[in-house]
Amino acid sequence: MAVSSITAFWAVSVLLILVPGADWAYAINAGLRDRSVVPAVSGLLLGYLALTAVVAAGVAAVVARTPSVLTALTVLGALYLVWLGATTLARPAVAGTGEQDAASGAAGARVLKGVGISGLNPKALLLFLALLPQFTAPHGSWPLAAQIGTLGLVHTLSCAAIYLCVGVLARTVLRARPAAARAVTRISGAAMIVIGVLLLAERLAA
Repeated sequence: MAVSSITAFWAVSVLLILVPGADWAYAINAGLRDRSVVPAVSGLLLGYLALTAVVAAGVAAVVARTPSVLTALTVLGALYLVWLGATTLARPAVAGTGEQDAASGAAGARVLKGVGISGLNPKALLLFLALLPQFTAPHGSWPLAAQIGTLGLVHTLSCAAIYLCVGVLARTVLRARPAAARAVTRISGAAMIVIGVLLLAERLAA
């Protein structure tokens, strides 16, 4: 597989990761609520690994031939974003303590929620199902599944670095500023609702 293809995909991947969205909001929430951001970020990463496996199995080709499947996935992801935004607004985060860890659920629940957020994230679906296959060479020296796995791993590693930084910075910067922490959480929740509603409106209008 050409290094130029991996580099080009990495550039697109990082640009998409740096656009704040549901993943950012979840990482920020974890930084404010939890004792450690690792369970939440681990869940996000597992979701991306699952998407990589799905694409490597050839599901992307099926989705490309059946636009209604991608539409259904996008609608489901949009509804999930609206629900996440609403629950975030209903319970704004404050800087994490052991008591807040208990209130926000066990580490396993945080992991599962992270899997759902990244696995149903419309931005991630676009990247994995529509963009990622374009950086592969079907007749290259590497098997197609190996190419997809490599690109998926590149994206997942980039997510790990960026989302860990986002969560840790949220904890460090906002820990002593509870009012600012609540404001950031409310903005994140509202942003998720707006993104979800816009995605739904776009799909319904299509």
